[in-house]
Amino acid sequence: MALDKNALNYDNLDIREHGEGVAVVMLNRPDKRNALDVATIEELVKFFSSARQIGVRAVVLTGAGDHFCAGLDLVEHWKADRSPDDFMHVCLRWHEAFNKMEYGGVPIIAALKGAVVGGGLELASAAHIRVMDQSTYFALPEGQRGIFTGGGATIRVSDMIGKARMIDMILTGRVYQGQEAVDLGLAQYLVEGSSYDKALELAEKIAANLPLTNFAICSAISHLNNMSGMDAAYAEAVVAGVVNTQPAARARLEAFANKTAARVRPNG
Repeated sequence: MALDKNALNYDNLDIREHGEGVAVVMLNRPDKRNALDVATIEELVKFFSSARQIGVRAVVLTGAGDHFCAGLDLVEHWKADRSPDDFMHVCLRWHEAFNKMEYGGVPIIAALKGAVVGGGLELASAAHIRVMDQSTYFALPEGQRGIFTGGGATIRVSDMIGKARMIDMILTGRVYQGQEAVDLGLAQYLVEGSSYDKALELAEKIAANLPLTNFAICSAISHLNNMSGMDAAYAEAVVAGVVNTQPAARARLEAFANKTAARVRPNG
């Protein structure tokens, strides 16, 4: 992996290597609670368009300071006084960034803390795994702001928690925290300590998987869920045909056959 932050000219993302194949991507606007402006979205598009090609095998996505992301930079949006056409294209760039994340084939583990609000929740929902700490709270306050979601909440957040709960969040400003948020599907892990440490642990474990297998898990599954049942069954068989016969898997399969591979056991 060869990350060159200077060559890629990132201003709002702090990107670092951690170990073999793991990249830490930090939203770096703590004074704005890491709110997403146009420049930050463009940097997300840029990084996640090239992550797999430069050898990134897993990403930990986090935010500087006390919060993950407070969503759309409302001050920038208010000052810009955009036309409907202009803001539609802003939203399309958000979708471009988040689609690169969800469908790009590189596992993304979001380390959540503090505010995961509005567009911040849309960003988190584009990650494949979400780890929250005790400070994390989720909300979609667009209804109270007089605006509407434009970065995929109606797609990804609705998929995670259901349409009715998502609508309730937008209409009422309802906030979810703690175990209730995990039970609803807003995150998969709740930790007492650092969400970053847990996300890093997961990223290191995932990066040890075969890249083609991770690519299928983090790209094909989303595509399959967009298909009819019959089409998805056919496409799944094709993906399995490619992934399950890859030469790099033979040593792992041999270890299983020889009973030298790690055994699957319940936690605890």
